[in-house]
Amino acid sequence: MSDSRVESFAKILVQYSAHIQPGDRVLLEATTAAEPLVRALYEEVLKAGGHPHLALEFPDFPELYLAAANDEQLDFAPTFLKHAYENFESRIRVHSSANPRALSGIDTRKMARRQKGSASILETQMRRGATGEFKWVTTLFPTEGYAMEAQMSKRAYEDFVYRACHANEPDPVAYWKKVEAEQARLVEYMKPHNLVTLRGPNVDLSLSVRDRVFMNSCGQHNMPDGEIFTGPVEESVTGWVRFTYPAIYNGVAVEGIELTFEKGRVLSAKAEKNQAYLLQMLESDAGARYLGEFAIGTNFEIDRFTGNILFDEKIGGTFHMALGAGYPETGSKNKSMIHWDMICDMRQDAEIAADGEVFYRNGQFVK
Repeated sequence: MSDSRVESFAKILVQYSAHIQPGDRVLLEATTAAEPLVRALYEEVLKAGGHPHLALEFPDFPELYLAAANDEQLDFAPTFLKHAYENFESRIRVHSSANPRALSGIDTRKMARRQKGSASILETQMRRGATGEFKWVTTLFPTEGYAMEAQMSKRAYEDFVYRACHANEPDPVAYWKKVEAEQARLVEYMKPHNLVTLRGPNVDLSLSVRDRVFMNSCGQHNMPDGEIFTGPVEESVTGWVRFTYPAIYNGVAVEGIELTFEKGRVLSAKAEKNQAYLLQMLESDAGARYLGEFAIGTNFEIDRFTGNILFDEKIGGTFHMALGAGYPETGSKNKSMIHWDMICDMRQDAEIAADGEVFYRNGQFVK
């Protein structure tokens, strides 16, 4: 039996998120595990007058590739993806892994080399995305693997995903336009401010957002969505933070991360689990020890940690920061081959202030 929420989900992605127009060339990236959503997206793009192009792979291909590829192959940027990112008007990526931890046994040096080889594609996405000429959106199709990672049944996880995306709403596009308007007020509040300070049991940190732009993340690049974010002034970050959730990157979960910053740079780092991987990623390049993003999550439909950053970074009542590449549209100047989001809970005895004025307390905006 078909699920009407899949068709609704496809409409959100095509009509609202990517805003496909007649003539748009659209890259659809997914695995075969997402076939129902890929079919719905293909049809919706055609209805919108766009030209869909498929980039499909089997769910186990990343593991197969990294296990077998030699150095020359790891350094090679995929020809079709590179062309699409440089020339197409849009791409919709559907994460659809059958086993989210499939890469946990792969040599991390090979993963890092592969990431460096594909770094130009990420740079193109951010550069063209910042100007609006490339409409990219990333989402997820609920697979058995993601459900297991979230410690939920497949049916419960499907309900969770579609609820977080509001694909179960009578008019989901209208819902996300409402979110856009509400978060615009938060962005407007942050405009004139300079110094942001975060205090709580897991954080004692300050950073500057002077002349930086807060972005209204309301479903146009991520689905689900719900955050406001910016790129902090690179050399301004000072203090300490302990991230309360595991930070997962390339299938490797690093737990109990604590970072100390001085003049914007990670001065010291430790973790309770997989510390060696954390330290290795910090040495990826010159920008890996600096922040590319500071964000506050606003989606209270995402009420649990699931092990998937697309959802977890939006948890209402949390903030997250990303080591590495920043988004140029925020004013960030940080460049790196990594962009690693790490999440901290702020729902108890915690507050965020802008130039000394508290605007966020215990997981809620008070201004």
